[in-house]
This record gives sequence, C-alpha cells and structure tokens, in this order.
Amino acid sequence: MINPPQARPDLIAAIATAPGRGGVGVVRVSGAEIAPLATAILGRLPEPRRATYTRFLDRDGEVLDEGIALYFAAPHSFTGEHVLELQGHGGPVVLNLILQRCVELGARLAAPGEFTRRAYLNGKLDLAQAEAVADLIDAASGEAARSAVRSLSGAFSARIAELVEALTRLRMLVEATLDFPEEEIDFLRDADAFGRLDAIDASLRAVRSQARQGALLREGLTVVLIGQPNVGKSSLMNQLAGFEAAIVTEIAGTTRDTVREAIQIQGVPLHIIDTAGLRDTDDAVEKIGIARTWDAVGKADVALLLVDAAHGVGEREVAILQRLPGVARLTLHNKIDVTLDAPRAVGDEIWLSAKTGAGVELLREKLLEAAGWQAVGEGAFMARARHLDALGRAAGHLAAARAAAAQLELFAEELRLAQAALSEITGEFTADDLLGEIFSKFCIGK
Repeated sequence: MINPPQARPDLIAAIATAPGRGGVGVVRVSGAEIAPLATAILGRLPEPRRATYTRFLDRDGEVLDEGIALYFAAPHSFTGEHVLELQGHGGPVVLNLILQRCVELGARLAAPGEFTRRAYLNGKLDLAQAEAVADLIDAASGEAARSAVRSLSGAFSARIAELVEALTRLRMLVEATLDFPEEEIDFLRDADAFGRLDAIDASLRAVRSQARQGALLREGLTVVLIGQPNVGKSSLMNQLAGFEAAIVTEIAGTTRDTVREAIQIQGVPLHIIDTAGLRDTDDAVEKIGIARTWDAVGKADVALLLVDAAHGVGEREVAILQRLPGVARLTLHNKIDVTLDAPRAVGDEIWLSAKTGAGVELLREKLLEAAGWQAVGEGAFMARARHLDALGRAAGHLAAARAAAAQLELFAEELRLAQAALSEITGEFTADDLLGEIFSKFCIGK
C-alpha cells in the first residue's frame, strides 16, 4: 500500500459556519503550534475537551467577542492535529475579526476542504468517508443524508475492505500455485479458488447496486418536458412541484424559456425542466426558447413528451420523437379530464390529467423506474462517479480473470488490478492530483 503524504504542520483557520447571520458562529483552527495562538487570543490554553466560557481578545487586549472555546488535543480531534474552536456570536463582522486575529497570530486561511483533507492524511478518515462529509452537507433529501451518514460511518468502506481482503486471500492461493508448480497439491482446486471468485463477484454486484442507488440519491435525475404548445407542460410542472412554478394560460407560446424546479420522489431528487412549446414560429424570442428546449433535451436523463389525449401521437409528435437523442422517454397523453379516459400506464405511455392530478402518481412510479431506482431500505451508500467507475473496472477485471483461468499469470494479474481498482475508493492508492480535485469542491472551513 502507498501511504498518503503527511499533512503540513502549519496552522490553518477558517469560519466553519455558513455565511450570513446566526445565533452562533464558529472559527476553527488546526495545526501543531496552537498553544501560543490560544494563549494570545484567550489568555490561556483551555483544558482539552471541555467547553470554556471566555473572552476573545485583540492585540491590545480589547474584547472582540465572548463565547465558548473548545480545545481538542492531537490526535483526538477531527483532523488528528491540535484543534481550537472559537464559538462566538454569529455575525459576519465579528467572525471575520476573530478570523483576522487568528491570522495575525500565525495561522493562514484554510483552503476549501483542507480540514477534511488533513483528517484523511492523518488517518482519521479514509477517502470515501471524507467525500461523505461533503455529501452529507450537500444532501438534497433525508434519504440522501442517511445514505451519506452510512458512508461517513464507514459502512461503504467496510464493504470495500471485505472485497479487498477476499481478493488478497485468493491472490495468495494463486501466487502459491505459481511459486510451487512442482507440488502435487493443486492449491486452486483444493481451496475452491473459483468458488471464492464467484463469491467475490456476487458481493461486488451487490455493492455496485447499492452504490448506484446512492449515486442516484446524490446526483438525482434531470427530466425535461417537451411537446407542442398548450399540451399542458406547465400544468404538469406545477402538479409535480406542488405549487405554481410555471405560468399557465390558454395562450400558445406562453412559456418562452426553460423553467427549472427541483422535486423529490421517495427521496430521489428530480430536476424538472419545463420548456417552450415546439412548433414552427416567426417569433424571434420564441425561436430562442425552442433552441434552448433542444439544448435541455440533449442534457436530460428522461424526456417526457406530452400530447393531447384527444388526438394522441400525430405527425408533429413523431417528428419530435425522431429528433430525440438516446435518452429515456415517456409519452404522456394529457387532458384525460376532457376525453374522460381512465388513468393508466401501458409500456412507456401514460394517460393522465395535469389539471386534476389523475394518473400523476403513475408518472412518478415510471420516473423512478426510468431512473433505475430500487427500494434498498437502509442499504444505499452515498457514491460518486469515481466510485462507480472503480467498481465497474473491478468487475471487468474479475471477468477477465475468469476468462484467463487457464493462464495463471494473467489470472493473478487481473485479480491484482481488480484489487487496485477497489483500493482507489478508500484512498489506499490515490494520486495527489485526484486529492486536490476532490477536496477543492468542499466548502471552506470543513
């Protein structure tokens, strides 16, 4: 295993609470030489792990603020270093005065995610857990938050560690066979090596399924509403959003630009985009809106084509369908409140009323199905694209190992590559430039 580089010992400081005004604000400092800073700003170094009510002093001994000081001695802290947290009043001016005082005393302003990066470099978190910190902060639903907490607590990392350990044991058997070919004992047969490979493959498939659900909770699904003018796109947007997010009138072409709204279905974030009606027009503004519609379609995960249930899919709708890229699509027959059709779903077609809401629940179910959502209960891990990529590469190497079973050198190498891919997830093998990219997306102070 390649050990990660050690964190720099210098002092870093940042405001750790969200921007704006609040009852309490926190300035966090981390580093090796924290005692002189604490003595200068507080008059003494507080007792470790005990809340101390005190005053925060400027260079002249004047009071900047008063509040709670918390000192965590290394290695018993979030970063693994000495950490001092100054909890004062949550006004931006006073918090910046405290932060400036810390900088005067030798700290530097922390980079985004630097506290969590130090926690990773000092062995307090692995990389998957560190990423879960940011995912928990950014969680868009209760389900996403719970999934992030599971990853932060180490559940995802533990499953990866189990897979890596199983691969290590299997590799030992294969290497023993390679090292002692003259032995009469067939190590692979007697140890059921291919049965072990089957078990690893099955476990990996389960982890990939759980990770895909977590990635869906994190990223969500982009859904675009398209169709001719006045087929009810804006009404459906409002029905899904639960309020009037888009203007609805009887005038064709009311929607001139894309309207975006975020909703949740069973905790899965959906980014709904209402678009301008697709038709031939001489209106310059409407033409711009139609161009933006096609741009939104190109970036969508699912396209919902609305048609009037009275006439169904006609030549214009067929022309729209022919222009759709390789994106999942559903055809919605709207206005069944007028045609008196019953709400129903047949294949990728749904009959509904955006006005009354009849059949909209069928649409919600179909959207989850299109997203690939499966109710996995408490089993989803918050996962990122790089995690899914690493899991996919590991699965590919296991398949290649199975195909190369007759050539033990290739078999052993594919197992090694599968193990290396899995180890990237927790950071056992991680390039420094990847670390920089990951932690740069964190908020400052975390």
